[in-house]
Amino acid sequence: MSKKGNLETLCVQKGWEPKKGEPRVVPIYQSTTFKYDTSEQMADLFDLKASGYFYTRLQNPTNDIVAAKIAELEGGVAAMLTSSGQAASFYSIFNICEAGDHFVSAASIYGGTYNLFAVTMKKLGIECTFIDQDASEEEISKAFRPNTKALFAETIANPVLSVLDIEKFAKIAHSHGVPLIIDNTFATPINCRPIEFGADIVIHSTTKYMDGHAVSTGGCIVDSGNFDWNAHKDKFPGLTEPDPSYHGLAYSEAFGKGAYITKATAQLMRDLGSIQAPMNAFLLNLGLETLHLRVPRHCENAQKVAEYLEKNDKVAWVNYSGLPSNKYHELAKKQFDGGRSCGVVTFGLKGGRDVSIKFMDNLKLACIVTHVADARTCVLHPASHTHRQLSDEQLLEAGIQPDLIRFSVGIENVEDIIADIEQALNA
Repeated sequence: MSKKGNLETLCVQKGWEPKKGEPRVVPIYQSTTFKYDTSEQMADLFDLKASGYFYTRLQNPTNDIVAAKIAELEGGVAAMLTSSGQAASFYSIFNICEAGDHFVSAASIYGGTYNLFAVTMKKLGIECTFIDQDASEEEISKAFRPNTKALFAETIANPVLSVLDIEKFAKIAHSHGVPLIIDNTFATPINCRPIEFGADIVIHSTTKYMDGHAVSTGGCIVDSGNFDWNAHKDKFPGLTEPDPSYHGLAYSEAFGKGAYITKATAQLMRDLGSIQAPMNAFLLNLGLETLHLRVPRHCENAQKVAEYLEKNDKVAWVNYSGLPSNKYHELAKKQFDGGRSCGVVTFGLKGGRDVSIKFMDNLKLACIVTHVADARTCVLHPASHTHRQLSDEQLLEAGIQPDLIRFSVGIENVEDIIADIEQALNA
């Protein structure tokens, strides 16, 4: 349960609270611009002296309604939608890092995020050190430097499905005076709310379970409001010192717990413009309204698929934290509601990579797509697809074996899903 109410009700009701005569359903504000009566009113908006909307590249009412719902679901104080999960990953770091800064990240993260951190951020003068998330606190702490500004990880790593010990990571981050940023895409707030375990900032690729139907790309950043930026003023001048692009306004002083999201909106979205389209935000909200129904079904189906695979003599290995044999099983029971993790199972087949690829090609119900975590069962070979930009060395560092199959279990009848797996194994 969220501190702000039951999750099922939040999914359906929160964000938009219509007044008398207003539409029951979240309206789509499909407008780039918003009218004001005087020049002074508009100037106050640009100076952040007044709240409101003036240009959709920065903010839009539909987006803010949906962002507010996600903030409530995660137990945060404020949130901002982005055009993609990748944009959310970038903004979450870039909002507190600049050229010459450093941050630490778990190595077992989504391949696109790994490449963003290892290659693209480096071009901007921001360096990332990757660590083994299962290493000891002492070992992980060795990666921190005086110019380290954040610690980043995924609740459930995509695609290797390692489960993060969030409390351990929060302890490490806070001991070094930096925030813990968690990508909670796979778990969703239905199964896990990282802020309750000490995370400071939570991000999502809303393209996945939150949308749930593969119809709209998007991302979201949620701030817990718990990290004290002023306690570490020297580390975070972008938040604590005057911003020359806003007439010397200091975000932490002016906006308190809303400082991080306000800066991300007013500065980064202003300059980089990765706004989520209002129509996509509308579609995302439709997905959120059934999130509490879909996620348990995904997990129920995935559990049965994992159990079937574990018993099949053609399967070399299975990774799913719902299995008692899994190394993360006890941690999953501690952090995830009902021990549920997500609807994704990874496994390999005897015979290696070529056999795994042949199996995928023989599937009929499950489709090979560059996607994961929607209503339809889908499958992917990360080494050949999503992570093919990584070297063999980087693949191993991220824990991705050559034969790894990422099987995203949908909400179809599980007997049909298993029957499809069986016929593909025997083809």
